[in-house]
Amino acid sequence: MSVFTDIAWGVWASSLFLLVLGVVLGSVAGRSAARFMEQRSSRHHTVMVRRLVFYVIVLLFAVAALREAGFSLDVVLGAAGILTVAIGFASQTSASNMISGLFLLVEKPFEIGDVIEADATIGEVIGIDMLSVKLRTPDNLYVRIPNETLIKTRVVNRSRFPIRRLDLTVGIAYAEDVARVEALLLKLAEKNPVCLEEPKPFVLVTAFGPSSVDLQFSFWVPKDKVLDGRSSMMVAIKQTLDRDGIEIPFPHTSIYAGSHSEPFRVQLLGPETTANKEPLDVDQDR
Repeated sequence: MSVFTDIAWGVWASSLFLLVLGVVLGSVAGRSAARFMEQRSSRHHTVMVRRLVFYVIVLLFAVAALREAGFSLDVVLGAAGILTVAIGFASQTSASNMISGLFLLVEKPFEIGDVIEADATIGEVIGIDMLSVKLRTPDNLYVRIPNETLIKTRVVNRSRFPIRRLDLTVGIAYAEDVARVEALLLKLAEKNPVCLEEPKPFVLVTAFGPSSVDLQFSFWVPKDKVLDGRSSMMVAIKQTLDRDGIEIPFPHTSIYAGSHSEPFRVQLLGPETTANKEPLDVDQDR
């Protein structure tokens, strides 16, 4: 308590001024460094450099402010060490997230701007902080995932490579010519401007389903054309198969009565027959 009473208010004002000046200069220097890095490095590295410059300058001015206030740097560092240990025991989850964040920065499984799938969530990475990673989902939701969760769970980076392969399942009737359908699908890939010529598209017979022969139609598109490529190709497949008279089967349901070899008998009755028919048991009970 005597420490605070012994310090003059002018000294406190000088210390506060140094601290505010450090924040302002750190912010200006961070933005300047970010503008310098924008054209020379990735967005991820730009954000890291901006934050590093900001925190270093703020830390230097904070130390200067403490010295101006009369605090010994050795005492401050000792208190900071004790405080760090106490906080570490009190908040193990936060400490685990901070350590996991360091691993994410070093290993760099994704960068800002990448589209990832983690913990059943798909979204664009908009921030990588010490405690968590922020995502923006395709339906414009803001999702925060702790760093520890990303270290433990399976993370899929959908933007790491410049091209993606799309696999579509096409079912045709058993009576259709598989080779003819294969040729039509490959022709569609040649006409579609989104599909890449290399690697080449291909068609595989994957299964003999209950009502159809299942084909896998695979082709490659740029990573930013995934949705457009899938939708436009599915529309083209439907139009082409309809135009060429190729049946796309759908599940059928058969009803049998009494015997598995005899179909269920359905009889249409006229008005006269309906009037003379015997009443149903359920009507007699009323």
